[in-house]
Amino acid sequence: MVGAERREVGLSKSGAVISAQVVAGAMESSPTVLLIGGLQGNDESARAVAGEVQRFEALPRARRHFRLLAIPVANPDRSSLQFPPAGVAYRENPESHALWRWAAIQAPDLVLIAGGEDYGLAAAFSANAVAGVGRIPARRADAKAGLLDALTGPIPSSEAHREMERRLARSPRQVAEELAKFYGHDFNQVIYIQAIALIGQLRLGNVNEVERLVAPYVNGAKDSMARPSSLTLAGHLIFGALAEKTGDPRYTALVRKPADLGFTAAGAMQESMPFHGEMSDSVFMACPIVAEAGKLTGDRKYFDIAARHLAFMQKLVRRPDGLYRHSPLTDAAWARGNAFPALGLALTLSSFPKDHPAYAGMVADFRQHMAALAQFQTEDGLWREVVDHPGSYEEFSATAMIATAMLRGIRNGWLDAATYEPRVDRAWRAILARVGANGELVNVCESTNKQPTLQDYLNRAAILGTDPRGGAMALLFATEMAGLQ
Repeated sequence: MVGAERREVGLSKSGAVISAQVVAGAMESSPTVLLIGGLQGNDESARAVAGEVQRFEALPRARRHFRLLAIPVANPDRSSLQFPPAGVAYRENPESHALWRWAAIQAPDLVLIAGGEDYGLAAAFSANAVAGVGRIPARRADAKAGLLDALTGPIPSSEAHREMERRLARSPRQVAEELAKFYGHDFNQVIYIQAIALIGQLRLGNVNEVERLVAPYVNGAKDSMARPSSLTLAGHLIFGALAEKTGDPRYTALVRKPADLGFTAAGAMQESMPFHGEMSDSVFMACPIVAEAGKLTGDRKYFDIAARHLAFMQKLVRRPDGLYRHSPLTDAAWARGNAFPALGLALTLSSFPKDHPAYAGMVADFRQHMAALAQFQTEDGLWREVVDHPGSYEEFSATAMIATAMLRGIRNGWLDAATYEPRVDRAWRAILARVGANGELVNVCESTNKQPTLQDYLNRAAILGTDPRGGAMALLFATEMAGLQ
């Protein structure tokens, strides 16, 4: 007998975890049925759904004609629900958004909703491309024992199921090329988001187009450091990639501009790189670009400031358990606040000489962080908006970044392949499921400065649709998976 597995769908307005149970069908190819109860709290419908899970779970696996997903208490706070959901996810109507997006990614073939009032959920599932994935046939059922017994005939594949199969069948190169249609076509600001997307374009062979976009900064028409910030430092990573690709010394000169901010006019090394704002982001924003300067010029002072800046930031924001707080304001382990150090250190180490005194310690730091993060990857392959907070939403951009770091770690021998390859594979499948044909993404956290409380991080908007930040990081991950780095 195979028991039910537990999943976390999301958080209610009061912070209660909305849970789902998963019971395997007879075969991997069995259709999927989603059974929902408790839309008006922990009532008779919730008990009926829980009972159906127990009955279904007790069946021999060969007699389970479908895979069962069940959410017994979908609305623990008895909130007023709305479908399709309105407002900012998950800050407003959190239960509605959580149910809608989770169901879309699970892509069931049929939804049964037990009980009376369903707030229009069945009609909304049937009539709309749920979270951009596809329509899902849905109907209401009486909240009583045996409500699954009527499902005896064939269950056709839903539109959502067919779209999910299409998404999951794509190769990394296909996904990269799809994303490249929508991301990496402008460089009006020298910031990391645009730079990472352009690196993806460069990896796909679009060198001439990338050089055209960066030309104003190369020929002096624009100053790449006109509005210096943390984002600007990392924005210069595209010049490093171009320097390596073309050998043009003008790109190396542009890499040195932000890297030289780590030194006084007299040449002395600063305490840290500027613009860190006490945020863990700075491990990514500053360390890779100065390490790139060292790699391109051979001047070891750049490796020295990279190591110094990493140690400076770790004293500020690394927690004793190996995760990173976003800033000293709160211990909250924000997802991208961990993804920035993960990817930042992976990129830095990729440029670092192995004989540098700090190299071994930095590799150890990287391994410790990856081990800490590995504990919190969800069953569906993602990392949550607050990494160690059950029920917080599964965040897209951080997943792409952390998995890219792990993949880079495996390929460079910093991480054990047997341990981490399955994690990268699960993350890749999760990203595949959440990238639509039109560059639309699911659950990218909005731009986030340091926040004063855990709740502020939990309430960050989760973007559904196109998003430059999420698109850039997915493009980086896809090209890394395709071996195009």
